[in-house]
Amino acid sequence: MKAAQPAMDLQAEEVKRLKDIAKELRVWIIRMLAEAGSGHPGGSLSAIDILTVLYFHSLRHRPLEPDWAVRDRFILSKGHGVPALYAALAKSGYFPMEELLTLRKTGSRMQGHPVAGTVPGVEASTGSLGQGLSIAQGLAMASKLDGDTYRVFSMIGDGESQEGQIWETAMSAPKFGLDNLIVFLDYNNGQIDGHTREIMSLEPVGDKWGAFNWDVQDIDGHDIPKIISAIERTRNIKGKPHLIIAHTVKGKGVSFMEDNIEWHGKAPSKEEAESAIEEIQRSH
Repeated sequence: MKAAQPAMDLQAEEVKRLKDIAKELRVWIIRMLAEAGSGHPGGSLSAIDILTVLYFHSLRHRPLEPDWAVRDRFILSKGHGVPALYAALAKSGYFPMEELLTLRKTGSRMQGHPVAGTVPGVEASTGSLGQGLSIAQGLAMASKLDGDTYRVFSMIGDGESQEGQIWETAMSAPKFGLDNLIVFLDYNNGQIDGHTREIMSLEPVGDKWGAFNWDVQDIDGHDIPKIISAIERTRNIKGKPHLIIAHTVKGKGVSFMEDNIEWHGKAPSKEEAESAIEEIQRSH
């Protein structure tokens, strides 16, 4: 009979598994965007570690039964980062990985922003900034009305957080005690026209959300164990919604894209894609 592995070893194995998946999905993001010739690499690469933890560790979902009634929901409010979502869904088994290479092509289900009712696993049509978080709040309220049967996760961007609709949800979700709503802020300090701190600073962002009576955490959005711990902590805080401020790097994993606003919405050339993929695959 094989002896059980110590918990620490199992945790290390799980972290390695998730890091390997995130690396693979980064490669697919680059491949998708290079093939499409358009799209948003910066915010997709900054988000992928969080999406990896969600889809391969924390979310309750069934890829072969995408309409399972009590599945956890994920709403990508910053819809331009959809290559990361598509990659996570495909790797999870919602559809074949090869379909990723049809991104943004005529007749493809892989639209440039999420469209509900097309790709299995896409819960809402998003991309009009600010609206996805409102959808997530509505789903969280529905879950409460149904007996608190599932949790709702959402991801917002920092540029997106300049939209007034974000702050309407920030104000209203605590009123309804939506402790089943977990929101990640992908805080990569970049938007299409510059660094967020220079365009319209959000600071002190944690204090602002806390003042609306959210449970607020502040983490490194590329640290797998910290992402896992932050999600687990939300289970123990009752009566208020949760914001996880995830400090990330735009273009994470590709040195010439990292913190470079130019790569917010520009696809790599064939040569740039080859260089990026080689760098990702060499990384630890």
